[in-house]
Amino acid sequence: MEGSKSSELPPGFRFHPTDEELIVYYLRNQAKSMPCPVSIIPEVDIYKCEPWELPEKAEFGENEWYFFSPRDRKYPNGVRPNRATASGYWKATGTDKAIHSGSKSVGIKKALVFYKGRPPKGIKTDWIMHEYRLVDSIKQTNKQNGSMRLDDWVLCRIYKKKQMGRAVGEKVEESCTQIATPTAGDASDQQMLKFPRTCSVAHILEVEYLASIFANSAYEF
Repeated sequence: MEGSKSSELPPGFRFHPTDEELIVYYLRNQAKSMPCPVSIIPEVDIYKCEPWELPEKAEFGENEWYFFSPRDRKYPNGVRPNRATASGYWKATGTDKAIHSGSKSVGIKKALVFYKGRPPKGIKTDWIMHEYRLVDSIKQTNKQNGSMRLDDWVLCRIYKKKQMGRAVGEKVEESCTQIATPTAGDASDQQMLKFPRTCSVAHILEVEYLASIFANSAYEF
C-alpha cells in the first residue's frame, strides 16, 4: 500500500537504497531527529504488529516495506531484544553483516524469519526482515540499564519471500513458437527454429544468436 506521501514523489520514483544508504542517510538521521532525504519511512513498532499487517501501515512500497521501529529488552537489564508478537516471533538467521561507509563501520545488518506460534515449535513462514542498527547504538546499550528500551530506533526492511516456481522434473509445456530465419539461396525457403514458450533467457538469446548467423550467411552467399 502506498500512502499519501507517495503522491508527493515524482513519477517513476523507485526506492531501492543500498545498505550503506539506509544507515548513513536514513537511520542515522532518524536517530539524530534530522529529516531524511525522502520522508517515506514511517515510525511503527513492528513487534506490536504481525508481518502481514505491516504493508497497510507502510507509506510506500509494493513488494518490500521499510519502517523505523524501537526495540525493547526481553529481560530487564538484559541486552537481548524482545522479538515476540501476539501470534509468533522473529528468529535471527545467519550471522550479522557489518555495513561500511568507506573504511568505517557504520552499522549492522541482521536477517530474521517470522515463525507462527511459540518456540521451539514455531512454524516457519515466508516473511523476512532485514534489521539495520547503528554501531553507536551498540555502544550505548549498556548505558540504558533500568529501562526496557533497548534501542530508540532501528530500521527494518520487510518482505515476503516468493514461492518456488516449477518443481524440478515438472513437464515443460510442449507448445512451441516458431521463428523464421532466411537461409542461403532462395529467400522464400526458410528454416524454422523451435523453442518452448517456457524457456530461459539464455535459451532465447541463443536462438537469436543463431538467427543472426543464418542472416549473415545469406548475405555472404
